[in-house]
Amino acid sequence: MIPRPHAPPLRGLALALGLLLAGSAPHSASAAVRPPEEGALAYASAQELQAALTAGTLTATELLTHLKARIATLNEAGPTLRAVHALNPEASAAAAASDRHRRESAPRLLEGLPVLVKDNIETRDPLPTTAGSTALLDNFAKADSPVVAALRAQGAIILGKTNLSQWANFRSNDSISGWSAVGGQVRNPHVLDRSPCGSSSGSGAAVAAGFAPLALGTETNGSIICPAQVNGIVGFKPTHGLLSTAGIVPLAASQDTAGPMTRTVADAALMMDAMVPGGTYREALKAGLTGKRVVVAQFAAGTDPRILAHFEAAQRLLEAAGAELIVLDTFERPLQALGADSLYVLEAEFRDGLAAYLARAQGAFRGKTLADLIAYNRREASRELARFDQSLFEEAEALGPRDQTRYEAARLRLKTAAGTDTLDALLNAHDAQLILAPSGPLTPPVDMVNGDLWPRWLGLGGEAAVAGYPHLTVPLARIDALPLGLSFIGRAGDDGGVLAAGAAFETRRGPLPLPAFHPTAPVSWGPP
Repeated sequence: MIPRPHAPPLRGLALALGLLLAGSAPHSASAAVRPPEEGALAYASAQELQAALTAGTLTATELLTHLKARIATLNEAGPTLRAVHALNPEASAAAAASDRHRRESAPRLLEGLPVLVKDNIETRDPLPTTAGSTALLDNFAKADSPVVAALRAQGAIILGKTNLSQWANFRSNDSISGWSAVGGQVRNPHVLDRSPCGSSSGSGAAVAAGFAPLALGTETNGSIICPAQVNGIVGFKPTHGLLSTAGIVPLAASQDTAGPMTRTVADAALMMDAMVPGGTYREALKAGLTGKRVVVAQFAAGTDPRILAHFEAAQRLLEAAGAELIVLDTFERPLQALGADSLYVLEAEFRDGLAAYLARAQGAFRGKTLADLIAYNRREASRELARFDQSLFEEAEALGPRDQTRYEAARLRLKTAAGTDTLDALLNAHDAQLILAPSGPLTPPVDMVNGDLWPRWLGLGGEAAVAGYPHLTVPLARIDALPLGLSFIGRAGDDGGVLAAGAAFETRRGPLPLPAFHPTAPVSWGPP
């Protein structure tokens, strides 16, 4: 059994489960859309929920009540997923206001749809933005971050904050994905003793478990793609810079981005349309894959025969959808040799970015530098350092003021290796629009002693993150109940094309099993 660190109770949680929507009657006998069945409501897509809301067979208030009750059943009880650590006490009023707006005016893009927000993204609700640390338990933002403001302006209901890997999984070399001092250990709803991956682990597990149709995550290097893949949902990392990172606790400005975590590619496009002014991502889905040239990164697919079999099956589906595939068995990956540069850039950007964030953070923690935070963690070691140390914090602080010459040289080497010499080289050499790869390995067990033990360099997520190119993962298969994802990567700015490719695959893949909350599964993962 996974040890249960102390976690504060959910706030604003429905106390009774009798408010479930089983047997809800339609609001109109002539409605063309029937209300979703109780068992299906939690796993309905945003578009399916919109249809029911528009038809009047479901209200935002009813939907919110159902989801809050489901969270009460599964989050801190039952399988104890701990994906959500705080519910928004103002969500019910927001849902009621959304229902009034729908009656009186044309519905907005996300009218009445609940959204869960990763707890390193500021919202103006009475919820702190903690990044998983008790140091920021009083960090109540005065305004929404721009990405949250855009979702709210389109009628979204901010349901609550999701747990995460503390400090976006950048506090220790021995960290545990999905653990934070504030929320405890997130559990994977497919197989409870397997890692939910970090750092958007709570957002990934929450969508997979049917807590909300939509969630917002963040990524610096794999933190949307990995939890989306291992929790069996869609995750989209947009082109770097497309979405504002203001009001988000930073890790590394040159790679940080927010992004959608959803059940379907169409739902991810819906969120992008809400967050990007003038977005046309849903319209872009119509382009499909016909005539698209796709580089198949067979060299990044590993050697696991089960993964390879599903990867090959996916290729056949893409060819049936009209794609032209170019399969590459070998390719040099120069980013693999630049681990020291990568760590230096992340640590340098984190040290400076965190100081800038803490300078404006609210609440009782008055420290304004990384050194202050390190000292706080030492004082509060029983809570903050209960599972792993703060070696990355200490290394970043030891760098001192940024050596700009060293930093710019390292950053240039990384961008060149990931972009020019890898992703651009693959696309340009074959006149291709997309790159296809597995999204990653099967998720390993949670290991509270040794920390994360992930096979490296399966897929091309590191290159896409460092280069800042759009990267989409779509559920591909289940192996021993563990999800496997398929990645689509495109050129910077071709976010619509990447989403279109994923949607074309998704329509041909067919349904996959829902999470079954298995306590454990046969050990499927081993060293590469």
